[in-house]
Amino acid sequence: MYEIMIWAGAALSLVGLCGLVWCILRVARARRAKLADDQMRAILQSVLPVNMGALFLSVIGLMLVVVGVILG
Repeated sequence: MYEIMIWAGAALSLVGLCGLVWCILRVARARRAKLADDQMRAILQSVLPVNMGALFLSVIGLMLVVVGVILG
């Protein structure tokens, strides 16, 4: 049972990491495009919820891994 918890946590962390990489690439692409201030602000506001969700998934996944290792 604890192995399932560890692998599920690792999968959640990987999904969160992919989300973080997507956010980084999206903002880097917008910076390279040298957009106007209001366009850049709109992109950053659209990326922020995804960034927070990805961080949340990563943290929950890492917590599952740690709990699974400690209990196992």
